Amino acid sequence: MPSPERSATIMRTATLGKESPLTVRAVGLGCMGMVSAYPPIPEKKDMIRFVREAFEKGETFFDTAEVYGPYTSEEILGEALREVRDHVQIATKFGFDIKNGVSVGLDSRPETIRKAVEGSLRRLKTDHIDLLYQHRADPKVPVEVVVETISRLMEEGKVLHWGMSEVSIRTIRKAHTMLPLTAIQNEYSIWYRDVETELLSVLEELGIGLVCFCPLGRGYLTGNLKQSNFTSKDVRIGMPRFSSEAALKANQGLLTLLQQQAEKKGCTMAQLALAWILSRRPWIVPIPGTTKLSRLEENIGAANVEFEPQELDELNSKLDQIQIYGERYNAQQESLVER
Repeated sequence: MPSPERSATIMRTATLGKESPLTVRAVGLGCMGMVSAYPPIPEKKDMIRFVREAFEKGETFFDTAEVYGPYTSEEILGEALREVRDHVQIATKFGFDIKNGVSVGLDSRPETIRKAVEGSLRRLKTDHIDLLYQHRADPKVPVEVVVETISRLMEEGKVLHWGMSEVSIRTIRKAHTMLPLTAIQNEYSIWYRDVETELLSVLEELGIGLVCFCPLGRGYLTGNLKQSNFTSKDVRIGMPRFSSEAALKANQGLLTLLQQQAEKKGCTMAQLALAWILSRRPWIVPIPGTTKLSRLEENIGAANVEFEPQELDELNSKLDQIQIYGERYNAQQESLVER
């Protein structure tokens, strides 16, 4: 591998959190798609090689979870990054009850959190987790109990920073008062902007970063997605927004706008979509997922796409006029999101 120091010198970064700051790559790498959700799923050995190549290209912020696979995404990162562990930041998540290799519900009891963290440390081949998220709020476990457990893990040096994923404003405020949050993880993209209603202003007030998953709309915003390619195991096939009527017809106007704007900027549609997110706040970090090196290079190149104030105003004005059709989640998926 090339020198980590050499790779890092040319990379744009962002700082998540003020009270418990963590500086990471401005465009991270989401690792769920390496093991699930978007078939065909690559071979594990190929993903180990891919992650190593991603580091060589300058990627240093990797986002995974215990439930991805489950377990195999963490195993891939552990094998690929063990020799350069001190030069990368790894985020992972707990919060699901996993039995016989299948998630059967939510579980954030203290004993489950500890078991998850110990397992993650073992699979990641490390003695610490840079950023640990509660993957989803567990209605059966008070946030105070979760915070106490995380606090003790931090005192032991096993967890350096913590965050929560898709939780309510109420829970964010309560948790942050007890133990400062470094980041909240939520979906955010040009075609899913719900976080702008209230969450962004709250995070700015509290000094908490935002890590946004699916910043390319699960592939839709690249302009290359074909609904006819979906298999029965593709997570998108059960999402209303990816029905043929919603995704391929009603929302075509958004893709047309992205294509026009990307041509003007001399970048790809994916780069424009990511650059738009980066323009929203300096403490927002998108984590697009990919299993292809060319796409990774394209994604991290978005950090070099900048807007003049007038360009951004014009783009935002046009985006505000476009109505998006179709819900992002089906009822079962939405039931796991705390409101």
